Amino acid sequence: MDMLSAAVMLFLIMDPLGNMPVFLSMIKHLDPKRRRIVLLRELVFALSVMFAFLFAGEQILGFLNLRQEAVSIAGGVILFLIALKMIFPQPGGVAGLAAGEEPFLVPMAIPMIAGPSVLASLMLLANQDSSRMLDWSLALLIAWGISVVIFLFSGVLLKLLGEKGLKAMERLMGMLLIMLAVQMFLDGIADYWQSL
Repeated sequence: MDMLSAAVMLFLIMDPLGNMPVFLSMIKHLDPKRRRIVLLRELVFALSVMFAFLFAGEQILGFLNLRQEAVSIAGGVILFLIALKMIFPQPGGVAGLAAGEEPFLVPMAIPMIAGPSVLASLMLLANQDSSRMLDWSLALLIAWGISVVIFLFSGVLLKLLGEKGLKAMERLMGMLLIMLAVQMFLDGIADYWQSL
């Protein structure tokens, strides 16, 4: 996987367009200036957690005695399930915040931006080729940076796309993510088969 495809994969898993309506509903009671501060704070928290998993991923896999193939197959399954939820969204809230409460770390930074599938993907990238950590870091920064822009201009995007346009974009991203998930799964099986 090259840096650009890694960035696209991470961006699709972060799903800023899918998370945007949820984020807006969580912070709509705050004044606009405070909204931006909370949003940036949560995005920086998420980036810190993601970098921690990117650089400690190989050690975590070694400590747990997991093979790269197992992580690839598990990551493919997780991505597939996330993508299905993007294509067929479930009713009900995901925030779990009390009325008027300001989100702090949970649920915006973790698990909505830095969710288990993003963290598993970062560990997988680090384990696949630890000599390319600069590439993976840049891929993470690109995906995160595009997500920041989308979140900061979420009000404008919501007006441009509308509720239906946003749902259509999320479903399209879900379809792309399903293809990536199946590829990860097949790569994991092929690598395992070759290692026997």
